[in-house]
This record gives sequence, structure tokens and C-alpha cells, in this order.
Amino acid sequence: MSYLDRVHDCAQYQPENYLPFRIADEQVGQVRLEFLPKLAGFENTFCCTDDGLNLADNLHRFEQRTEAVGQVLEGLRGKGHVPGWRDEAYPVTNCFGSPPFFDMERAAVPLFGVRGYGVHVNGYLGDDGDMCMWIGRRSMSKPTGPGKLDQMVAGGQPSGISLRENMLKESAEEANIPGFLAEKAVPVGTISYLTERPEGLRNDVLFNFDLRLPQNFEPVNMDDEVDEFYLWPIDQVMEVIRETDDFKFNSALVIIDFLVRRGFIYPDDPDYAAIVTGLHR
Repeated sequence: MSYLDRVHDCAQYQPENYLPFRIADEQVGQVRLEFLPKLAGFENTFCCTDDGLNLADNLHRFEQRTEAVGQVLEGLRGKGHVPGWRDEAYPVTNCFGSPPFFDMERAAVPLFGVRGYGVHVNGYLGDDGDMCMWIGRRSMSKPTGPGKLDQMVAGGQPSGISLRENMLKESAEEANIPGFLAEKAVPVGTISYLTERPEGLRNDVLFNFDLRLPQNFEPVNMDDEVDEFYLWPIDQVMEVIRETDDFKFNSALVIIDFLVRRGFIYPDDPDYAAIVTGLHR
């Protein structure tokens, strides 16, 4: 195994298995061929054609689209076709920050291949070879990646809240990081990927932050989404990422990005260029 294997884990995609999902002739996602028949009975909201799935032309406004799609998703949920329902609204948009076409239940986002967003925080202390990182183990009740290793703080980006507000909220909920400390988190860029997962097509951009923590800080989960925290030397983090698939698929990429930026993965590594390219798809 290698770092590049973790990158390849987030690049499992066969385009021939999908058709475009469009709103007003603009593609906003991709729908797996096997999922299309489940939408065939909702002609007032979706139009299925040989070349894709279109939102009905009579749906023009944000509120109108949100309500119509929401009713369809509730119907599919009742038939067991939308597992892991969250009651979280996600914006459907092609560009982060642009006005969304409508809001969609989070669990349905991968079913339509719509772009999803999230925030992840690398919590660390020390420098260079003495660096340690706080690692969380996800609750077994999580609908995605139960029991997998994760960042100290990680969460999806819902509608109606800024990235920094969400980072502060998730920091308080997941690790009980006080606001004055979480405010010191430094935005360090993004990673992105397009990959098939059990829940659907994940077409995500993650906004990442680095947070240097004091020696006496210990995270405490407040929302029952993390079962345990570990403080690991960076060498141990690197070994687990490199040699196992114990980390949640996208959280592994966030740490690999950290290792590249901090010089723990050096340009002399024969996979360096492919790793860096693979973090941004």
C-alpha cells in the first residue's frame, strides 16, 4: 500500500454508468443509470430522457424547486431509496458561493451526483519530527464510514451558514474546542474528488484548516458522532495512512494534503506529482 493508493481510492468513477442531471440546460450533477427508473413516476418534478435527467421546466424559483424535489425525496425515503437521512439541507449549485438552484436533503446529494462541500480541521501540536496529531474515531452509528478514523473535526457544509461559522460550530460540537481557540484555525486550501461510494457518487470539495493546539488541550465529543480521540505522533499517522485503509476515504486525503504541505511527503517521492495532482480532481 501507499499514499497514492489512498488517492486512487477517491478516483473510482466509470462515466458510462451515469447520465447528466440538468436544471434549465445546465448540468449540476450525474445520476446513475440504475437510479433513473426510481424517478420515472415523478413527471411533475423530473423529466427522464435518453440523454439525461432534467428538472421540470415549470419549476423556476428556489422555493418551488426545493419543495418539489423535497416531496419526491420524501416519497423515495419511504420506499428505502434514500438511506442515511440527515434532515440537513444542502445547496445545489455548480460554484461555491453562487446562488443555489434549490436545497436538497444531504443524504440525496450523492444519488444525484451533486457537488457537496465540507470543512475539515487538522488539530496538531509540535513541529517537524516532534509533531503529533489528534485523530478521531467515528461513531458506529454514523451513516457513512462508521468506526473509521477521521480528523479531529470534520463536517458537511449545509445551507445558510458560512464556512468559518460552520468550522466554529463543528469544532464546538465534535471536539469541544472553545471559540477563542477555534478562531485560530488557519484556512489552508481545498481538496476535491469524484468517486463512487456505497451512498452514491461523491463529487466533493473539502475546505481544510490547520489548528495548532496547546499541550494541555484534550478534545471531548459533544454530539455523539465521535467514539474516541487519539493523540498520535505524526510518524504513526503516516504509517496508518500509508499501510491501511483505517481512515475514512476523504479524511485520508486531507491528511495526505497536510503531509505534502508540511514536507513530510517530499518531492523526491516517486509518487509525489501524482499524489498532488490526485488531491484536486
